Amino acid sequence: MNLYWHRRDLRGTDNRGLARAVSVSEGPVAPVFVFDPTVLEHAAPVRVACLLEALEGLRAWYRERGSDLLVVRGEASDAIPRLAAEYEADAVVWADDYSGLARERDRAVTAALEDDGVACESVHDSIHHEPGSITPNEGAHYSVFSYFWKKWRDREKREPLEPPAADALADVAGDPLPSRSELGFDKPTATPQSVTQAAARERTTEFCSGPIYRYADNRDKPAVDGTSRLSVHLKWGTIGIRKVYAATQRAAERATTDDDRESVAAFQRQLAWREFYAHVLAFNPETVTENFSGYEHPIPWRNDPDELAAWKAGETGYPIVDAGMRQLQAEGWIHNRVRMLVASFLTKDLLIDWREGYDWFRRNLADHETANDVGGWQWAGSTGTDAQPYFRVFNPMKQGREYDPDADYIREYIPELEGVPADAIHDWHDLDPDRRAQLAPSYPAPIVDHGERREGAIAAFEQARGE
Repeated sequence: MNLYWHRRDLRGTDNRGLARAVSVSEGPVAPVFVFDPTVLEHAAPVRVACLLEALEGLRAWYRERGSDLLVVRGEASDAIPRLAAEYEADAVVWADDYSGLARERDRAVTAALEDDGVACESVHDSIHHEPGSITPNEGAHYSVFSYFWKKWRDREKREPLEPPAADALADVAGDPLPSRSELGFDKPTATPQSVTQAAARERTTEFCSGPIYRYADNRDKPAVDGTSRLSVHLKWGTIGIRKVYAATQRAAERATTDDDRESVAAFQRQLAWREFYAHVLAFNPETVTENFSGYEHPIPWRNDPDELAAWKAGETGYPIVDAGMRQLQAEGWIHNRVRMLVASFLTKDLLIDWREGYDWFRRNLADHETANDVGGWQWAGSTGTDAQPYFRVFNPMKQGREYDPDADYIREYIPELEGVPADAIHDWHDLDPDRRAQLAPSYPAPIVDHGERREGAIAAFEQARGE
């Protein structure tokens, strides 16, 4: 018998690790999940809720096939060898994870299994191309996305895998899943989307049957359901990346116009961004806490606690920014265009360290992935790979007017502005206090002047550059 250790691949179909465990086992395979307290230290209520829902779905999937998911609590370096001994396993297989925390955990598990004489193997699964497989002529990885994208789009992709046969899975009975409170987490304030294998398949089919052909035009419009909403499924692995990519390829084959095909390619480009950041993190695990791009001097972050609190609460007086932060509170998710806006506002208008924003996202996003969020925050903070130049600062008023012209998205998340004309919402910073009080007395005035703060941010970054 072999054990298969699920981590962030909570599915049975198109799972390369599970398939490998079955192919090399002389007997049936028993699936395992470990609630590791070291990993849970970095979790959050909304993600624990997603995790438990995904695990319930995975357990049901195994039970339909006469097996079950073994569930244990404890340090993985103790729990996995203990299970291997209990079930007399010949080997333990798992899928790679590329964060520094995951690699440290996996090294400890590997050492413990080897001490017990149990074989172990990790399998590349969560992205198409393993870190180190797409490289420049010099260096371990690309730091400019456009070069990475050119190779990624032309590189052959693996086909999705079928699930293992039922008789390849062990007839085992697992203990009940612990509750959220038993794991030490409060009820989340956000209500995230459903995170199951069925929900992932349904969303992929729905997106690739129509919205993907309008993705290039609609992806930046937060009031429109124009994005895939697959990020949380890719984070938890309730669908495999090969399944998603194959669905986009079929969509491209069905496309009847060049615009449709270009729109599909625009979405595939976003899949490549996700992979680009995974490669960067794999070779630079320190970027979780350190700037990727160095400056001659430290960036003079202001780090005003009151301004940070207003940003977190969606009370900055900049409607598009506040709508995004309130969407985060409500759903554990933010539209991608608005993620960039709120990050730019924090790091440039408020001149608050990107790490503060990353930490807030880590504690509140259902789809938080270390590589993506570190990459995105350092992009916005002009400290990362292929980052936004420090002198390009998003204007939140112009962005709101361009991407949410009717203010439908803003009003959805800021009820104080219900009934306020769109022009007044987009001109909120220019309205006099009496007019603001007349239109929306409970919504705050802008906490900073964007023009002044833009100039201050540019000067601060130039100072850090030694200019």
